[in-house]
Amino acid sequence: MTHTPTIAVDAMGGDHGPSVVVSGAVSAARRFGVPIILFGDQGAVDAALQSIDTTGVNVTVVGTTETIDMGDQPAQAVRRKPDSSLVRAIRAVKDGEAAAMVSAGNSGAVMAGALMSLGRIKGIDRPAIAANIPSKTGMTLVLDLGAVTDPKPAHMVQFAIMGQTYARYVMNVPNPTVGLLSNGEEPSKGNQLTVAVHALLRETPNISFYGNVEGKDIALGTTDVVVTDGFTGNVALKVAEGTASYFVDSLREELTRTLIRKLAAAVLRPAFRAMARRMDYAEVGGAPLLGVDGTAIVSHGRSNERAIENAIGVAIKSSEQNLASRIAEHIAQVPEEVASATV
Repeated sequence: MTHTPTIAVDAMGGDHGPSVVVSGAVSAARRFGVPIILFGDQGAVDAALQSIDTTGVNVTVVGTTETIDMGDQPAQAVRRKPDSSLVRAIRAVKDGEAAAMVSAGNSGAVMAGALMSLGRIKGIDRPAIAANIPSKTGMTLVLDLGAVTDPKPAHMVQFAIMGQTYARYVMNVPNPTVGLLSNGEEPSKGNQLTVAVHALLRETPNISFYGNVEGKDIALGTTDVVVTDGFTGNVALKVAEGTASYFVDSLREELTRTLIRKLAAAVLRPAFRAMARRMDYAEVGGAPLLGVDGTAIVSHGRSNERAIENAIGVAIKSSEQNLASRIAEHIAQVPEEVASATV
């Protein structure tokens, strides 16, 4: 009999407040058939639940008295607000009350709280935020997206192993290829860090290393996984989000400019809607925080109900695949000279 994982949700995280998070969580409970624990202000969460049909779903509320805001300093907030919805959701994973947690709140606080409570996977020095970016071939997993802005070469080798493991077991890619983001395809291209990482990845066993890839290759799907530092990765993600939003909005504007275009758009509307869904961040849902000894999913601060629902789907699949143990197994195979490399 398959065990149904319970998912802990930070109901107070996100730009739109608990009403959106709660609605998305209830939809996920119904769609995936999983129990959900909502952590947050009792009155606010109860009020959100009153306007939603919860018939037939397993959703419970755990009241908390504190909230970590987007502007809070992550580590300080985690220490000073132990009864915050974010910290309590992480603690539920630590205590075995939930298989995974999801938050659209302060991503730095999610990382800090996960490190303090769950700890790192053995062999992992720094965690990484990974996310799927829509590409020509489906999805490209990119990491790191902001957890470590100034990594050492060994950290990026760890990112590659974690990304490849996630792609294989959660994204169902049989033999994921890994590319290193650079400003050119040649091994000599890039800054000092990139050149050093390229040399290490060539020497690391059990990594299907493609070589250097450029920014365009993320959208082209040249490799299944793209590895970079957290600063560059975060910039690349924001550029991709802005470009997708601009493209969809511009297309909508042009298609409604004249009567003839409006008539043509009416015929092609299903195709345009399908394309918009492929480019919509909400369809991805959440980004796993890889490297911590448990499952924590970070959602975009502006997540809507659909994004929260899909983030919970990512949490379910990640927990079911026992990802932390699989990452530990692959990290243990890295040679010592690679694991300790510095620039």
